[in-house]
Amino acid sequence: MKVDGGFGIGGDLAKAPEAAKEHEAAGYDGFWTAETSHDPFLPLLLAAEHTTSIELGTSIAVAFARNPMTLANTAYDLQAYSGRFVLGLGSQIKPHITKRFSMEWSKPAARMREMILAIRAIWDTWNNGTKLDFRGDFYQHTLMTPFFDPGPNPNGDPKIFLAGVGPLMTEVAGEVCDGFICHGFTTEKFLREVTIPALERGRAKAGKTMDDFEIVGPSFVVTGNDESELDKASKATKQQISFYGSTPAYRPVLDLHGWGGLQDELNAMSKQGRWEEMGTIIDDEILNTFAVVGDPEQIAPELHNRYGDCIQRISFYAPYKADPTRWQKVMADLKAA
Repeated sequence: MKVDGGFGIGGDLAKAPEAAKEHEAAGYDGFWTAETSHDPFLPLLLAAEHTTSIELGTSIAVAFARNPMTLANTAYDLQAYSGRFVLGLGSQIKPHITKRFSMEWSKPAARMREMILAIRAIWDTWNNGTKLDFRGDFYQHTLMTPFFDPGPNPNGDPKIFLAGVGPLMTEVAGEVCDGFICHGFTTEKFLREVTIPALERGRAKAGKTMDDFEIVGPSFVVTGNDESELDKASKATKQQISFYGSTPAYRPVLDLHGWGGLQDELNAMSKQGRWEEMGTIIDDEILNTFAVVGDPEQIAPELHNRYGDCIQRISFYAPYKADPTRWQKVMADLKAA
């Protein structure tokens, strides 16, 4: 199992080189950035400059804030420079796309499928000289003159991973992508009963198997050096679970466990601005369903027990760093699988 780390949310760009070097030295297989309050691509160029082997990826870049050509260009350049870039995409939700980015939103799964196919068509033109003639329902790319053609990528095309929760978007990932990023708001039951079957349907559509496909597993981990640290981590994770649980798009996960009514309650509280209070209604049963909870030495065995037969890599939502020696043992146990 590959173990991935990441550049902290809201991280200072100037700290990206050192953070990437530390992750590589610590034995992480991947260094991922997220699109929150900063651009997700810029830190990876700095990371590529200061590392030699660790994979570099976005987890995630907001696809619908951009278009296929801009994504194709950026991913091409990062891959050409590093040879180890993974383009991780996600849809975000409608209010952010329409109100924050002022972009179009419609049929997100179908749009995402077409976007990724368009990116691949653009790369095919650059790599093989194929005439660019992509005509879809959402995107049309029919012009590529030599001045704007960078030519074949010396390191080949980067992998494309897609994040999702719902079965339609997940099926798209199986059909047109190289990997799938499980949302943190995913349980073992949802992964096995909803996610993996959807991925398999997508792979079958493309005439492919799951053999060469990577799943990045769920990532909530609650641990600490002592009871005080464990309690602090537990409260923070309950807060995060409540935030995701308030989002209507993620309700199917709660419904599968018979907790659908919780989504209504959390959504109402979010609209009232009761963000801190929301975490208090996440009980220990829910916490233990979404997160692996325990001492550092208990983390790897439990992750193996839940996901060892069905995921290829794990990316922690908030890596435990209080005691590097104990965390190194967790990583070693995971990677040994």
